[in-house]
Amino acid sequence: MAIIGTILHETAIVVIWLWGLPELGVFLPVWLLVIVMVLWGGYATAAFMIVTKALRREVVIGLPAMIGGKGKAISPLSPEGQVMVMSEIWTARAVDGNMKAGEEVLVVGQEGLILYVRRLGQT
Repeated sequence: MAIIGTILHETAIVVIWLWGLPELGVFLPVWLLVIVMVLWGGYATAAFMIVTKALRREVVIGLPAMIGGKGKAISPLSPEGQVMVMSEIWTARAVDGNMKAGEEVLVVGQEGLILYVRRLGQT
C-alpha cells in the first residue's frame, strides 16, 4: 500500500507539473521536477521506515509497566504522598522511610493504584 500511495503521489506531482502549472502560465524546468520527485520519494521512504518501526514496537501499558520506572516525589512521602512517574501523577508509598518533595524515586512495586517507591540509588 505504501508503494502504491507513493506512486500515486509521484504521478500527481508529474501531472500538476507538466499540465496544471503551464495552464496557469508557470513553466518550471524538468530537472527541478526530477529533484522534487527524488526528495518526495526519500521522504516517503523515511516516513515508511519510521512508522513501520513504531507499529512493530511492543505496547507497554498499565501499572505493571511502571515497575522500574524513575520519577520524582512532588509531595513529601511520609510514608504516603504523590510522585510524578512517566509524566503522570500517582499516589505512592515510600518503602524505606520518609522522603522529601523533589527526591528522585524508583518504582519497586504496586498494589491497586498505589505505587511503592524507594529513593533512587538504593537497593
